[in-house]
Amino acid sequence: MALIPVLLLAILAGSLAYCALTVFAAHHYLSVRSPELRAAAPVSVLKPLAGAEEDLEQNLRSFFEQDYPDYELLFAVRGPDDPAIPVVERLRGEYTPVAARLIVTGEPPYPNAKVYSLDRMLAEARNELLVMSDSDVRVKPDMLRTVAAEFQDQRLGLATCPYRAAPGRGFWSVLEAIGMNTEFLGGVLVARIVEGMKFAVGPTIAVRRAALLSFGGFDRLKDYLAEDFVMGKLASERGWRVSLSSYVIEHRIGSQGFRENMRHRLRWARSTRRSRPSGYMGQLFTNPLPLALLLIALRPDWWPLLVLTALFRALAAWAVAGWVLHDPLTGRRWWLVPIQDVVSFVFWVAGFFGNTIEWRGRTYYLRADGRFEPRG
Repeated sequence: MALIPVLLLAILAGSLAYCALTVFAAHHYLSVRSPELRAAAPVSVLKPLAGAEEDLEQNLRSFFEQDYPDYELLFAVRGPDDPAIPVVERLRGEYTPVAARLIVTGEPPYPNAKVYSLDRMLAEARNELLVMSDSDVRVKPDMLRTVAAEFQDQRLGLATCPYRAAPGRGFWSVLEAIGMNTEFLGGVLVARIVEGMKFAVGPTIAVRRAALLSFGGFDRLKDYLAEDFVMGKLASERGWRVSLSSYVIEHRIGSQGFRENMRHRLRWARSTRRSRPSGYMGQLFTNPLPLALLLIALRPDWWPLLVLTALFRALAAWAVAGWVLHDPLTGRRWWLVPIQDVVSFVFWVAGFFGNTIEWRGRTYYLRADGRFEPRG
């Protein structure tokens, strides 16, 4: 028997075990009940903005409509002509009881412009509990109430919100959303079981100001592309508890063409490889279908393994997308899961090559430790 099929079979066995662990991890996550809110601590919501992107008004409106007695909204834009400003001003006029402020930051001196915006808003924020949320996030009115209840645990320093990706109209946007909703969160849930939450991910993170300042604040994060991951890692190293919140947000990823989506995927892969090298290597086990297809190409008589693999992958995808996220997209477009898995596997391989990324029209060089800097 040739060596390569045997090695692929061993890796595939590990991938099937990972699928089973994903189902268990999803069950474990759902078994943890969110506490009741006893006292509503004041919250500052920090929203960095850059342009009037798709569905911006609806996304921001969901934060103005929070069912919470004491919170403020802070928005940051780079310049006074940013197209997001009229949207914010219109909502401020409509929701006058909500304390909302707009900050014009000027050109960022940090490599990570988002971190600079957050740093400027932190200086203006009045409250201890901070919720940092991207402009493409949409929530229901109970979001702040749920997160604040979790932070009644004084040991909790940071909580990262899982997210359900909602795509735009483009095919590649739909395909990526299915990947996020069936694969990405599965990896987070498994990591939560295996090693605990020692990192943060995603477009909405809640943090206690004391935890943020304990590792040097945003100034410590300014050179990192994956500032969310590093933030959770540093908070954990300072002894704070880091958790995966019980609140699932909606991440509106918008419509993307082929080129834009490919650049985004490659940027994500290269960034992940540097911010979490061991975890990136472990992603080999997160796509069992491509592994099974490679194996069957070498040994067609082993075709029953492909059927078994499809079953395990379907169970893992259902546990994450259906059970945890209540995602209607995957239920309707389930047949895209194998296609997305193959695309994801290709970009995982591609992520091992190259050390530059394109972001907001500029080229950056990625260092081995996850920091980045403009090139040229």
